Amino acid sequence: MEQPKYKYIYGPVSSWRLGRSLGIDPISSFQKTCTFDCVYCQSGRTEVFSDRREVYVPTEALIHELNSLPEVSVDYVTFAGHGEPTLAKNLGGMIRAVKMIRKEKVAVITNSSLIDRKDVVEDLLLADLVEAKLDASSSESFKVINRPMPEILWEDMVGGLKTFRKVFKGYLALQVMFMASNKACAAAIAQIAHQITPNEVEINTPLRACAVKPLSIEEIEEITAIFRGVCGAESKVRNVYEVKREKIQPFCQPSTERRRGKENS
Repeated sequence: MEQPKYKYIYGPVSSWRLGRSLGIDPISSFQKTCTFDCVYCQSGRTEVFSDRREVYVPTEALIHELNSLPEVSVDYVTFAGHGEPTLAKNLGGMIRAVKMIRKEKVAVITNSSLIDRKDVVEDLLLADLVEAKLDASSSESFKVINRPMPEILWEDMVGGLKTFRKVFKGYLALQVMFMASNKACAAAIAQIAHQITPNEVEINTPLRACAVKPLSIEEIEEITAIFRGVCGAESKVRNVYEVKREKIQPFCQPSTERRRGKENS
């Protein structure tokens, strides 16, 4: 088996939301570490549940890898990976390090579970773009779709998103993953999105290999129309089927697939 050359950096990958994205996994554990166990996760089941922030990857180790990268053209340096990136206690320090070394904008993809915490908000404020998850319209559907730790409450998460929107000066994108089990929640989620007023709402469905089947183009178009009708001109709304992606060869295929899984055929 090919051994990963990079432990913490993966890609670059083609993202329908971010274009050419260089990934950084601030958790980088072979055990998926997260606050959720989402039914659609391409990384499989959560092996380690935690809502405690820790240093998983030393900032100095990330800097070493960043300095060893070959010349590569990307649109964003993106914190994501094999678990929830805001669990990294040194996320803020990592973002600062990236901005000292790279010229690209920094994005963080988060499941929103810790966004009501002051220290997490302080770190996220350093990013240029934050992509925050909202897949449910109630605590009941939250438990079905995202299967969170008992300590993570849907009401706190939604309240945290609304508060974060008020203080974040960057670009906030709300990403919603739709499948058969939450399709009926579209209008209710759209109303919540309208209250949060992100810069953008991204309508997604599981196109990478996982335990859940994706919705059809027609179904996603119907949901997109609902969001556009509710959110109006305040938030741009787009969906995964509307955007074409280029093919990009990553530095290390095994390392990239471990974080992102494979596309459904």
